[in-house]
Amino acid sequence: MNTAYDTTGSPRTFAQIGTVGFFERFWSALRERRERRRVHRALSGLSDWELLDIGTTRGEIDYVASHRDNDPRGIQSAG
Repeated sequence: MNTAYDTTGSPRTFAQIGTVGFFERFWSALRERRERRRVHRALSGLSDWELLDIGTTRGEIDYVASHRDNDPRGIQSAG
């Protein structure tokens, strides 16, 4: 809490609003973007045969990198 004084000299206390939350969201979004780019690069480096082996195609790389937690076929992992 911070203390400020109004024009009459009476103390007024107040708390800062949302600065910590903003930076947490910013860093979280930055980490997420870096992870998407890393996955995209890794998948782009695979051959078409390797992509078919893991059940995706070159045209689905953007979707897979952006939705890593969702399986487009609706299959859920055992883990």
